[in-house]
Amino acid sequence: MALTPSTMLPLGTKAPDFQLVDVVSGETISLETFSGKQALLVMFICRHCPFVKYVQEELARMGKDYANTNLGIVAISANDAANYPDDAPDKLKEMAQQLGFTFPFCYDESQETAKAYTAACTPDFFLFDANQQLVYRGQLDSSRPSNNQPVTGQDLRLAIEAVLAQTPVNPDQKPSIGCNIKWKPGNEPA
Repeated sequence: MALTPSTMLPLGTKAPDFQLVDVVSGETISLETFSGKQALLVMFICRHCPFVKYVQEELARMGKDYANTNLGIVAISANDAANYPDDAPDKLKEMAQQLGFTFPFCYDESQETAKAYTAACTPDFFLFDANQQLVYRGQLDSSRPSNNQPVTGQDLRLAIEAVLAQTPVNPDQKPSIGCNIKWKPGNEPA
């Protein structure tokens, strides 16, 4: 398993728009879905990656913890479901239901949304402010499946709390690390 870090999209980048279907509700989700929110967290995750499996309970907990706040959350899987059937929409729906996700979980079949966000790995996190400007990209926390550090979500939670309090987010950010996005043959970013 090759480790892939985040690309670390430049801070201040405007959130790319998308139109993706939530695998649970069947609703179309876009940036407009989150208009009026103080912050938006876009997470690129999948079902089969050991790095996502390691933190999935924390992702579900974050959804519950921030459900009644001014934070919008969307999870997106962009993996090639033909070659990675565990990441097909029906399996993603099972994952969302088993973990009790309180946020939409969308499948990016064309992989265009992942490319627009420069998502490189699972998990990969992008936090935007009320103006949909990127204020955080990077790791959930310092835990990894191999280092025995507890999964706390500390890095991402501190950034979320700063945005919700309308205070600056610390620009010293560490890339997320995980499995690479499983690009469809010939669809890899240049």
